Order: sequence, then structure tokens, then C-alpha cells
Amino acid sequence: MPKYLDLRVSASLFFKAAVFAFMAYGLSACSTSGSAPGGTNGSGDQPSHKEDMVVYKSPFCLCCKDWITHLQQNAINVGSENGLDTASVKQKWGVPPSMQGCHTGVWRNQYVFEGHVPARLIRKFLSDPPKDSIGLAVPGMPQGSPGMYRGGDFEPYVVYLIMTGGEYRFYEKVTSPEPAGKSV
Repeated sequence: MPKYLDLRVSASLFFKAAVFAFMAYGLSACSTSGSAPGGTNGSGDQPSHKEDMVVYKSPFCLCCKDWITHLQQNAINVGSENGLDTASVKQKWGVPPSMQGCHTGVWRNQYVFEGHVPARLIRKFLSDPPKDSIGLAVPGMPQGSPGMYRGGDFEPYVVYLIMTGGEYRFYEKVTSPEPAGKSV
């Protein structure tokens, strides 16, 4: 076999090994270190995190990280848990399929915030949770929402109230970008 062919084969094998190692590392980072799904310690009712909110997301999602940064900039104590099966978290918390986004935030094992919900509206909700509600949702990935907005043109979007039993209703329409920093 010519030497240049040996180098191509070696480079190809090296690349495949590097990709495999990266994937293995990424998947190992997704493990929950003994905690049960849903952020509990296995008993089903005790949070396994010290943060006020735990965000369940894919380890490969960049906008999820940007949303977490938005929450942190607005003084919300948040952590995250990576996993490839975010659908089970959404199902556990009763998020209707039509209200689903790319990540799910769970507040003190009591309320759910699905998708790119602004910190200001999370605070508003938590200050006086509507009767029979379980949280808020921004379905999909609207370009104007925190974690998705990159400046420039803004696209208004709607935040929905999620009710027990899978119902939902209008909560508030967001008509301008959320400011960075502490919300009022």
C-alpha cells in the first residue's frame, strides 16, 4: 500500500476515534449521578438540587444555555441537568404537546416553565400563581424570546398559562425584547 494511502487511512481512523470519544464524553456528562428523573432524590418529592430552578435540556442546545444566562442575569438561582430524553420530563410535569419548547424549567419541584419564558413573567407568576395553574409556556422557539433574540428585528410572541389537566390559556403577549440584567 502506498504511504499516502496509509496516512489517509490513519487520519480517517483517528477522526472516527476522536468523534467517538467526544460523543462518549458528552453522553457521560448527561448522567444524573444517581438522582431520579424529574430532579428528585428517588423519593419523588425532594429536590436533588440547591437551585430554585432546574432546567432540563439537551447537552447540545445552545439557546437553552442562553435562556439560563438570561435567568441568571435576572437573579434567578438556576442549574441545569442535561439529558437526551426531555420528553419524559415534559410528560411528567403535564406540559401539553402543543405548548412544548426545547427545554423545561422546574421551580422548586412545584411549577414548570416550558421554553423561552422571560424571567420577568416567571417572577410575576410566582408572586401570585393563578388557581389551578402549573406554570407558563412559550411554545416553539420564537425569535424574539430570551435565549433566541440576537438583536435586530423583534418578533412578538405569546406566553401561555398551563393549567392542571393539560389545558392552557393566554397569559401575556410580549411585544418588545426583554432587557438584560435584573428585572422588575
